[in-house]
Amino acid sequence: MSESGTDGTENKAQDVRIQSGIPRLDFILKGGLKQGGIYALMGPPGSGKTIFANQLCCNHIQKQEGRCVYMTLLIESHAKMLSHLSTLSFFKPEFIPERLYYISGYQQVREEGFSGLMELIRRTLRDRQATFFVIDGMESAEQFATSPQAYREFVHGLQAFTNLLGCTTLLVSNVRERTHVENAVVDGVIELSDKLVGPRAVRELTVHKFRGSDYLRGRHEVEITGEGLVIHPRTEIQFARPPEQAREQRVRMGFGLKRLDEMLDGGLPSGSTTALIGAPGTGKTLLGLSFLVEGARQGQHGTYFGFYEPPPRLIEKAEDVGLPLERYVKKGLIDLVWQPPLEHFMDSLAEQLLEKLRAEEKKKERRRLFVDGAEGFRAAAVYPDRVPRFLSALTNQLRMQDVTTVMTDELELFQPELNLPTPELANVVESVLLLRYVELRSQIYRLLSIMKMRESRYDTSLREFRISRDGIDVADSFESAETILSGHGRLRQGRLKADKPPKKGKTGVLEKVLGRGGRGGGRGR
Repeated sequence: MSESGTDGTENKAQDVRIQSGIPRLDFILKGGLKQGGIYALMGPPGSGKTIFANQLCCNHIQKQEGRCVYMTLLIESHAKMLSHLSTLSFFKPEFIPERLYYISGYQQVREEGFSGLMELIRRTLRDRQATFFVIDGMESAEQFATSPQAYREFVHGLQAFTNLLGCTTLLVSNVRERTHVENAVVDGVIELSDKLVGPRAVRELTVHKFRGSDYLRGRHEVEITGEGLVIHPRTEIQFARPPEQAREQRVRMGFGLKRLDEMLDGGLPSGSTTALIGAPGTGKTLLGLSFLVEGARQGQHGTYFGFYEPPPRLIEKAEDVGLPLERYVKKGLIDLVWQPPLEHFMDSLAEQLLEKLRAEEKKKERRRLFVDGAEGFRAAAVYPDRVPRFLSALTNQLRMQDVTTVMTDELELFQPELNLPTPELANVVESVLLLRYVELRSQIYRLLSIMKMRESRYDTSLREFRISRDGIDVADSFESAETILSGHGRLRQGRLKADKPPKKGKTGVLEKVLGRGGRGGGRGR
């Protein structure tokens, strides 16, 4: 909304936007830069300012048939700049000089001061019929100002002239202070930063000011790729207001394991998110793959989104226990999306996942997603305190797309208690399944339990489950688990350890586990 408070027609005329074409920058600016506005772009060397400004110019030409003038003041030579830009896909040499005109203003400001520079600007913008104007190196111009007031008057005069022409202006400088003199005069202030957070080098974009319009505040991740700048708004603010309703007709989504699905009263409710928690080797990945394979058997599309095992190793692992993962991958019913072990950005990962699912939304219903695991997002977080809000926003978006999600989170192998590595995950999911080891008489067993399941009946008992070449098998009752634990089991170094042998009368099912026969008692749901 315009600050002028005039009628709607004038407001609409004043709110014509220049779209940047930079991925998600226009989303942050709620439509782009305002036509005829003047904006300051500041940041240290290496933060991407020159790429940002040239990317705006080239996108403006390509998308809106604009005409751009790029003026430099004592920075690298034009030849060197163009050589660097030629490696980026957005840069089109054929735009030069008719659509994109490069000119140096340093000689005029050094010899004739601001009056000479302003005259050069007026003449060039009129002759080139410019709709977008960049001055790169404003800190050099400031050096020739006789006082801060003179510099402010120059910026104000430039603003009045370019606004009259309807030409949008970007002032680029190495200034890092938000209180700098020009920032009080311009219509908007955008900062690019480049800093070290621990061992990581992190680029970020922050909009400090944007007159006459709302915008997304705070820091947003920035990457420089072969396509130029790519900006990733914070997931929790990008999706701060998700739709209030999802698909009403919910169905059960099973794991394809009869007794586990019975414990879940038929399976997980569609559109829900489930946390699958356990130490390394407890079977989390295989249970998640079983969830995807069962969906594929029913013709439902599934996506694996993981951080540790590449697709060939994942297929081999599944086939070893009788899960025909490769068959459904070849049929296109299951997609394997693997993130190589590189430095990732948390919001970039979320965008990649959500945009993939959104592209499939109209074509495929009742979709399944297996995220292996939450610690991959946690490791990609520059600011760990963002993780709770991030997970809440991400899981909300998955629900709104009617995606049934299973997400693993890994417990430490050696710890005295069952402490969740991401406690926030348990709060934002509907269901929690816990996998753990039990040690008894020099043997290791696995136990499974449902710790939480909102708005649904479920079996609260512990169940033993086995993983072998014959597949994944969940015990048909709680009796074997109860027998294993009857030796006063307790958690020790990541495992439940039974110190004493089972009491008399309770050894039957355990003897069965060990291959001797017998039976034990039990309790109901």
